[in-house]
Amino acid sequence: MKLRELQKALAAAMDAATAIDAAVPSGQLMTAEQRTEFDTHMATVATLKADIARAEQLATMQRSAPSIEVVADHSAEKPWGSMFEQLNAIRTHARTRGAVTDPRLMAALGANETVDAEGGFLVAPEYSATLWRRTYDTGTMLARCFQQPMSSNRLVIPAVDEDSRADGSRWGGIQSFYEAEAATYQGTKPKFRPMTLVAHKLTALIYATDELLDDGPAFRSYCDSVVPQELSFRMEDNIFNGPGAGAPLGFMKSGALVSIAKDNNQTAATVTSGNIFGMWKRMPSFCRPDSAWFINQEAEDQLWNLTRGSGTAVELLYTGPGERGNNSSYGVMMGRPVIPVEYAAALGTPGDIVLASLSQYCLATRGEAKVDTSIHVAFLTGEQAFRWQLRHDGQPFWKKPLTPKNGTATLSPFVAIAQRS
Repeated sequence: MKLRELQKALAAAMDAATAIDAAVPSGQLMTAEQRTEFDTHMATVATLKADIARAEQLATMQRSAPSIEVVADHSAEKPWGSMFEQLNAIRTHARTRGAVTDPRLMAALGANETVDAEGGFLVAPEYSATLWRRTYDTGTMLARCFQQPMSSNRLVIPAVDEDSRADGSRWGGIQSFYEAEAATYQGTKPKFRPMTLVAHKLTALIYATDELLDDGPAFRSYCDSVVPQELSFRMEDNIFNGPGAGAPLGFMKSGALVSIAKDNNQTAATVTSGNIFGMWKRMPSFCRPDSAWFINQEAEDQLWNLTRGSGTAVELLYTGPGERGNNSSYGVMMGRPVIPVEYAAALGTPGDIVLASLSQYCLATRGEAKVDTSIHVAFLTGEQAFRWQLRHDGQPFWKKPLTPKNGTATLSPFVAIAQRS
């Protein structure tokens, strides 16, 4: 019914209810029949009032709604062919003030809703997930870490408080005993320490001119290549060198690092066979299978001449890519890959060559990558801002080196060489 028809029907129902009430003699009550008819009219009044309110709201909305031109409906198709396709649709929506809107910007995407808030749309999660995977793919260290998801901004992991393998210290204090028959069992109580991880925000902000956005494939290629590599670089640099304040704690700054003394009379800015043997000796045996050497590329040429043995029994320690059965992309030393990374320190300083088992490094991530865009940040210069955001933290599982059951040389999954200058 139209609004005017609803109003007429309401007036009629109210008149009918009033007439029944007026027909009741003074001082008397309504009969059962009158009460039933009266209640029926009053229910109709309530229903019509609700219908009128809805009709008035609809009329107000229709009067204030802007004229919207909707482009071809692709909502039943795969939401977006590429990230640039969505970014370009967002740009068109913003430049036309919503007059030209791709319906996929409003369509539900799985468990996610693409929303328009504060001048920007959230880029579809399928591209965020792709970015996150590419970030891992571009790095040489990220995928080697222990991956710990975070469901909140702060995660506390109870870690075993173990710094010695002596009896009574293993596993935080768990100890076993041989007991005589019927003897009382001896109890032990393990110790744990809280390991706290806080989701730090890592961001990248890119400004794109209107002219750049008009060249869609080039911009998409740029973002797909550069952004994951930059985020990966920053994350891996912090795994290696992070300060632990406002960012992940790198193993080079942690209390777990073991530093090997240089050889007697060792020449400055060199790496010797003695250094390599000393580092290997301090890597726990159970960490060796997944360990790797991370080096400054300037140290690589010194590895070619490292040997062990003498005379006819001399052997090379380092096997380069493509040599002596090594078909990998990296060199091999002591059976473990040698990976050049930019995060390693200058030659001759601690961190120029590190033996690390990154399975002992906890990399915690809070959700997936987020990508947002806005035309308002740089509106006056005709640019659009695109923002990428990752939230993560990381630190070694080890608080300090481990003393073996027999011996005095401590062990650690993170071993470096001391200053050589």
